[in-house]
Amino acid sequence: MASTTAPEYAVEVNDVSMVFNMASEQLNSLKEYFIKLMRHELFFSEFRALKHISFKVRPGEVVGLVGTNGSGKSTMLKIIAGVLEASEGTCIVRGNIAPLIELGAGFDLELTARENIYLNGALLGYTKDFIDGHLDEIVEFAELRDFMDMPLKNYSSGMVARIAFAIATITEPDILIVDETLSVGDVFFQEKCERRIRHFIESGNVTVLFVSHSLEQVERICQRAVWIERGDLRMDGPVHEVCEAYRNQFA
Repeated sequence: MASTTAPEYAVEVNDVSMVFNMASEQLNSLKEYFIKLMRHELFFSEFRALKHISFKVRPGEVVGLVGTNGSGKSTMLKIIAGVLEASEGTCIVRGNIAPLIELGAGFDLELTARENIYLNGALLGYTKDFIDGHLDEIVEFAELRDFMDMPLKNYSSGMVARIAFAIATITEPDILIVDETLSVGDVFFQEKCERRIRHFIESGNVTVLFVSHSLEQVERICQRAVWIERGDLRMDGPVHEVCEAYRNQFA
């Protein structure tokens, strides 16, 4: 008989490092790149975006990632979401993921908003029948009913974000990954998105990993925070303690 016991951890990040190879000089064309490559004149330097990061997240836990620009927060989320593969270490994820990392990624600007809903839904694993049954709900949340047959290239970035968020959160995921999503669009849409995220949190069934440059927002939404700075894990603990320590570095 299969065990119904819930896993102890929804996400396990074990000694993860991420290395990017960066060209030592700026090249202006692909032709120049290949000429130098063939002549063995192309040299790279290593950039370690993440250095031996380890932390675990229990099911239903709400964890914020904080750090300055370029600290490695978004890289960490992309590894957890499966967008990037870690150079070293392992990342184990248990459950289905709704990644709100780059809203609008995978959209075709030449297609209408309606067509993009089906396209993006397919990329997220939704069937046509599922989208048919939830189309009105998606459109209502996005508040763009009068613009559904307009090509996406005529949309503002905020309008695209509305559709992307509505599609990605149409069902309750096991793990919700949010990277600066609530900084896109007008303040009313941001509040609407936060309410939906809070609904997931209050259900107790959704594990949330949240990145925002607003520490107030992190403290309002999260229970725990992980501070990553210049690729190093600086601190992991209760959200108010970590955010206070993060603020103090600028004092």
